[in-house]
Amino acid sequence: MAAVLTRPAPAPPRPAPPPAPPRQPPGRDLFVDVLRLFGIALVVLQHWSMPVLSFAGDRITTGNALASGNAWAVTWISQVMPLVFFAGGAANAISHRGAARRGLAGPAWLAGRLRRLVWPVLPLAAVWIPLPHLLLALGLPEQPVVTAARLAGQLLWFLAIYLVAVAATPLMLRLDAAYGPRVPAVLAAGAVAVDAARFAGGLEIAGWANIALVWLAVHQLGFRYAGGRLRRPWAMAAGGYGLAAALVAFGPYPGSMIGMPGAAVSNMAPPTVALLAVGLGQIGLAVALRPRIAALAARPAAARLLGWAGRRMMTVYLWHMAALFAVTAVVVVGLGLATPEPGGPDWLAGWPLWLTALALVMRLLLRAFARFEEPPAAAPYRGGAVRATVAAALAGAGLLTLTVSGFVPGPAPALGAAALVAGLLLIRSRRR
Repeated sequence: MAAVLTRPAPAPPRPAPPPAPPRQPPGRDLFVDVLRLFGIALVVLQHWSMPVLSFAGDRITTGNALASGNAWAVTWISQVMPLVFFAGGAANAISHRGAARRGLAGPAWLAGRLRRLVWPVLPLAAVWIPLPHLLLALGLPEQPVVTAARLAGQLLWFLAIYLVAVAATPLMLRLDAAYGPRVPAVLAAGAVAVDAARFAGGLEIAGWANIALVWLAVHQLGFRYAGGRLRRPWAMAAGGYGLAAALVAFGPYPGSMIGMPGAAVSNMAPPTVALLAVGLGQIGLAVALRPRIAALAARPAAARLLGWAGRRMMTVYLWHMAALFAVTAVVVVGLGLATPEPGGPDWLAGWPLWLTALALVMRLLLRAFARFEEPPAAAPYRGGAVRATVAAALAGAGLLTLTVSGFVPGPAPALGAAALVAGLLLIRSRRR
C-alpha cells in the first residue's frame, strides 16, 4: 500500500520585529542635543512672549510682561543660558576628544568650531547693516527702526562669550584633568568675591568679571558631565535652587533672573552668584532626569525632530528677533494695536495668534537663511596656534562690537562685520 505523504501545516507567520531605535551618531550625546535645543526654544519663546508694546506718535514703547506680579518666578526655569553653556561645555569636550582621536591638532579643532560659530552671522550682518538705512530712506519713523537695529545685534552677546569658552576649552580641559571639581569651585569662589566687591564694596565695575567666571563655571561642569564625573544631581538641584532662594530672600539680589525695566540690579548683566545658583539647580535637575530625557529623545519621531531642528538651531536663534520686528511693524506700528494687559484674558486669548504669526514669519526666514547654518566644506586647518588664536580674537571683537552697537547706522556695524570676515580669512583652507 502506497504511503500517503502529508505536508506539515505551514507555521504561522512571525510578527515583524519592532523597528530598532535610531542609533546615536558617534561622538554625540542625545541628552546634550536635547538640552541645547530646549534652551534655544525657551529663549525664543521668552523673547516672543514677554514684550509689552505700544506705538504713539512716532515712538514705540517696550515693557516686559514678566515684570508684573510674581511672574519673575518663571525666569528660574525660562532663563536657560546656564543650561545652554553647560550643554556647550559637554559638546565641546566630546568634540575635542573626537578630534584628538582623529589626529586633529588643537588649532584645527578651534578653527573648525570658529567657522561654525561665525559663518551664520555673516548673512545676518549682510542684511542688517544696510536695512536700517533703507527703512529710514523709505520714511519709517527713526526711533522704532533704531530700536530694532540695536536689539538685532544684542543677541550676539551669547556668541561672543561662548567663543571665549570655546577658545579656552583646550586649557580648561587640561585643568579639569589635573584638578577635577576644584576648577569650577575656584571659579564659583571667584564669582562670590566679585559680588562681594560689587555689592559690599560699592565697586560696580568689578561685577563684569563675572561674565567670565560664571559662564566658565557652568561650561566647566559640562566637561565633568562629558567625562561621567558629575555626581549626585538631585543634591545639586536642591542645593542650587535652595541657595538661590536664600540669596534672593536675604541678599541684594532681585528675584528675576533676567533684567527688568527700571530695576536697580540685574542678575544677568553682569551675571551674579544668584544666577549661578539657579544654573546649578537647572543642571542638577536636568542630569537627574537624563534617563527619561534620553529615552524620549531615542524615539523615532523625537529623533527626526532633533535632526531637523539641530540643523536650524543657530538660524532660529539669530533670526527670531527679526521675525518679532516684522510682526511688530505690521501689528503694533502699522495697525496701532497695543499689547493687552499681560496675563489678562485678552492677552491670553491673543497670545496663540501672536505666536502663530511669528512662527509663520520665522518659517520664511528659515527657508531663506538655514542654508548658511553650515560653513562650506573645507580641508582641516593646517596653520599654527597663534594664527588661530588671532582669528578667534578678531571674531570675538567683531561679535562684541555688534553686541554693543547693534546695527544702528554708523561705522561700528561695518567694523564689526569686517573683523568677523578677517577672522575667517585667517583660518581659511582649501575646499575639499
